[in-house]
Order: sequence, then structure tokens, then C-alpha cells
Amino acid sequence: MKFATVLISDTPCLLAKLGEAPPRLVADLCAKAGVPAPTEMRELVLRVDQDPSLVARLAEVWDQATPVDMSSPDWLPPLQNPSKILGVAFNNKELMKKAHRDPGVPNFFLKPPSALQAHGKPIVVDPDWGAVIPEPEVCAVIGKRAKHITAAEALDHVFGFMIHNDVTSHGLKFQKDSIAVTYDPDMARPEFYTWRHLHGEDDRDAYYVYHTRSKGTDTFGPMGPWITTRDEVADPNDLTVRGWLDGELFTEDHTGNYRFRIEECIAEASRYFTLEPGDLISFGTTGKGAGRFPRGHKSLLIGEEQGTIAIEIAPLGRLENPIKHQKGGAD
Repeated sequence: MKFATVLISDTPCLLAKLGEAPPRLVADLCAKAGVPAPTEMRELVLRVDQDPSLVARLAEVWDQATPVDMSSPDWLPPLQNPSKILGVAFNNKELMKKAHRDPGVPNFFLKPPSALQAHGKPIVVDPDWGAVIPEPEVCAVIGKRAKHITAAEALDHVFGFMIHNDVTSHGLKFQKDSIAVTYDPDMARPEFYTWRHLHGEDDRDAYYVYHTRSKGTDTFGPMGPWITTRDEVADPNDLTVRGWLDGELFTEDHTGNYRFRIEECIAEASRYFTLEPGDLISFGTTGKGAGRFPRGHKSLLIGEEQGTIAIEIAPLGRLENPIKHQKGGAD
């Protein structure tokens, strides 16, 4: 089953979708099933954690509920209040070729919930921000609390998967979120330099890069439109990811090219962060280009292009967001 959030008469409402049938309101299905209705997606995720049979019970009463008119839906981000959004940087074998050294573990960063954007809503970019790029990714919704779990246990803690465009501004990152320092000899520890090549014995430079503005600016987190439950995704490490700009393919890649499998990323994250139901983990972008975009997503500079970015991952669906240029970014 798939779940989404839309705005109906100024009220956020949960939708369910089963196969190719028109969606139903989750509240309607719950009424027919005789169970209390969740009012938002995180509550639904928590309810399914407490009662794993809930989705099956909603499916049993599907034909009793009224189809929803989807001629002009007003989409919202499917899950609007995660306690955290984790991303995995450089989790692509193609991108890792440029690394000085393979870190041997997933590199994590955080994205604020305020960056979330809905399907069909604009990605707002100030052209003065320099290089801003899309990053088509698979994103997991955590369904069960996880701490110190193994890779073998990881997928049992996932509610479902959705599409995430992890919009990133390298311009903001290097202009405003980065700083280089030279350590005094007594402060320069060996572990500070295991990740890069040194330029001589006296090289004590360290580079701090904080993915804050670069990843977390408003509208830099388009997600959805649907969350697909885990049982409908046979293997999240075997999904084709495609991205288009106004119908022109700019990337086509495969989650089999991840440097770290999805289960490994979830397990490693759980060593450091308590993963709560409703938390989101995005597993890394594509690395392959197409056509006039030889470097894929890195060749598509949102501040210099117009049009709509579409990302498609079967069986998760298709996420589309128009580009909007605006001085100062989103209102």
C-alpha cells in the first residue's frame, strides 16, 4: 500500500493507495475497519508499529470506502514532522572514485524538517547562490525504534520508502558553510588527517564543511508524493533511479551502485543516533550522467536552468518539482 498527505479544505488529510485503484481517505478506511483514524503520517507509522496488521485490515475494507477525486490534488510532504532527516554523503561508487580515501563507513549529515517540500511545489533558488544541484535519492521512513541494530535487522525497522530530491548548494556550502584552519603542532592529531592526502610533513590544515545552508535551506527537501510500504519493495538495493529536466534525461543510475547497502547505512546510523518511528534516512544520489548532462545531477545547475525536475523510481512513483528563481530564496 502507499500513503500520502494532501490538503483538502485547508485540512491535511492522509490518503491510501492500493494498486491502480483511486485513492481512499485513511480516515474513511479506518471508520470502515472500526479503528481510530490517525490524523497525520507519523501517527500512522506509530500505529502500524503497535499493530502490524493495521495496513492489511485497511486493505480488507478497501471497496467499502469512497474513492477520492485526484483531478487537482494539493500535495503536502508525506511526513511533515520527523524528529530528524539523515542523509548519506558520497554513497555512490562513481562519486567515491574522486575521494582521496574511502572512509570505510557511511558519511552522515542532517537536514532540518523545515526544508521539506511537497510534490508539485517549487524548489526556490537565488541564482546568486552559485552551484545548486538536484540529488535523486531513495529515502526510508523508519517504522520501529532502532538502536545498535545489525544490518540483518535493519529492514525490519523500516515502515516504507519514498523519493527524495536532496537539493544541495555547493555554492552556499563553500561560500558560507566552510572554513579552513591550520592547527598548531601540539593540537594536530593523526586522526584529523586520515581522510585526505597530506602535502608534506608540515601540512596541518583542516577543512570544516557544515552541511547547513547547503542542504537545509527552505524547499531543499522535496519528498513523495507517496510512501510505499516496505512489503511492496522487494529489494531497495535493486531500484533504477532516473531524473529528467522537462523530459530531458539527466541521470540514470541504480541503487546497486551504492557504496554501502541500505541495510548497512541504517545499522551504522543506529550506532550513533536513536532512530525513532517517522525518522527519515536518504541513502545517496545518482552518479551517472546522460546526454548534455555528462556528470548527471552535478551538470544540472538549478540556478541557471528553468523547468521542472522529475525523479522516477519504480515502484515508489514519480516526484516532480518546478524550479523557481527568486532573490533571497523562499519567502
